[in-house]
Amino acid sequence: MASDRSPAMRISALAAGFVMASVDATVMQIAGATIQQRLDAPLARLTWAVDGYVLAFAALLMLAGGLAGRLGARRVYLWGMAVFFAASLAAALAPAIGVLIAARIVQGVGAALFMPSSLALLLREFPDPRGRTRVLGLWSAIVSASFALGPTVGGVLVGAFGWRSIFLINLPFGIAGMVLTRRFITAAPGRPASLGVPGHALLVAGLAALSFTLIEGPHQGWVSPPVLAAAGVALVTVLLLPLRERRARITVMPWTMFRDRPFTGANAVGLLFNAAFYGTLFLAGLYFQHAAGAGPLRAGLQILPLTVFIPLSNLAFARLSERIPNGPLLTGALLLAAAASFALTGITPASPYWATGAALAVTGIAGGIVSPAMTAVMVDAAGPENGNVAGSVLNTGRQVGTLIGIAAIGAVLGASSGWTTGATIAFALIGTSYVIAAGIAWRLITAEPARRSRDHPTTTGQAAKAWSQTVIANASHGHPAGSGGSAGSTRVDRVGDLHDDRPGAERDATCGP
Repeated sequence: MASDRSPAMRISALAAGFVMASVDATVMQIAGATIQQRLDAPLARLTWAVDGYVLAFAALLMLAGGLAGRLGARRVYLWGMAVFFAASLAAALAPAIGVLIAARIVQGVGAALFMPSSLALLLREFPDPRGRTRVLGLWSAIVSASFALGPTVGGVLVGAFGWRSIFLINLPFGIAGMVLTRRFITAAPGRPASLGVPGHALLVAGLAALSFTLIEGPHQGWVSPPVLAAAGVALVTVLLLPLRERRARITVMPWTMFRDRPFTGANAVGLLFNAAFYGTLFLAGLYFQHAAGAGPLRAGLQILPLTVFIPLSNLAFARLSERIPNGPLLTGALLLAAAASFALTGITPASPYWATGAALAVTGIAGGIVSPAMTAVMVDAAGPENGNVAGSVLNTGRQVGTLIGIAAIGAVLGASSGWTTGATIAFALIGTSYVIAAGIAWRLITAEPARRSRDHPTTTGQAAKAWSQTVIANASHGHPAGSGGSAGSTRVDRVGDLHDDRPGAERDATCGP
């Protein structure tokens, strides 16, 4: 390894994976309509191509975090980058929609491997608190820009070079990330740790069955044997997982944390918020192209208000949180997003874009406040010292929400008679999700400010700072950026009293594995 370990090179090495995944989170929404046409894919298959990635990512995220702790974060990061690189190449060369779906699932596996490790490595590489703050600010800006500009980048690529280019663009980032990581990022030994594989297997089976039920229901029929069987498997796993976890020494989730109402509320809000937000992104990309007749570039520009205001309102959150408690702030932002979504129920191909764009912008502004606010609530509930594990739980739940949201919108569109009708129903469903999330935020978070202040004296501002240093999830809208430590490698006796059974846990409490 070179003696001159340039900070810029280290940041670039670890940001490469996040840039790929952040851009991929949005460009696929723009390329979807073109992929449907070029590969002659029905809506259900396209939904699989989008959701297959999220399914693998959500199902393996917690397990991958534990794997990084056991084998070493640098090694797992490189494995994930290599898998993502190979899957991107396979997706770019896919001759049929089935091959593309398989490649997207493998992409999700790769992302699950490298994303929990990337920030852990970043925190370890920059242990000085002052330098770390500057680095995390730069990191957040890079990831925010990648996500915000994803629709436009996707529109340019698809319009100029075809849909395969959205996967080919990952290749130089992958090569650069792997080369720079091997040269500039130091390796660290892993620690012996149990992974709780049976629990994770149940989680994978349950999410896969739920995805099949939602995506294939409109296509095969809700009472068809395959769909009913999948629904049965999903239900059984929901019942079996908690029973198995009660008897297990190593668990998938730190279940006792959910006894805390604000912690439970933050996670429920995260799931519903991601379902609604990514459902909007998926719906808008298809609607602008199929119903309004926009090309990829124009559609990418039309979606831009939904994403570009997120990093700006992230900055506004820091000031707002000094004046407004997290609970009311979170509730208000969710209601704002709900109002914008209900306004979009009247969208038609003849609707003026200024009205549609304004509603999308309001949704993005609200989303940029919701994400850090609920993360601050989570950190405040669990305690900053438990931010890594709590962040992993929150981000896993958000990915499950993304999975459900995309599948549900696909199901609505597949069962509707036309794009206008489908969009009306879908936006009504999205708005309802925001309203339910707002109700949960008000009931479980806002109702207990005094107890939160007494039990955990972390102030709103301190919680926001802890969020920025341990999760940074807002920048990628649910992509995990915490240490990735699996909750399966921990035991939690009560909320705010987490014991890590791994050797050296106290030493790595803030820097991750």
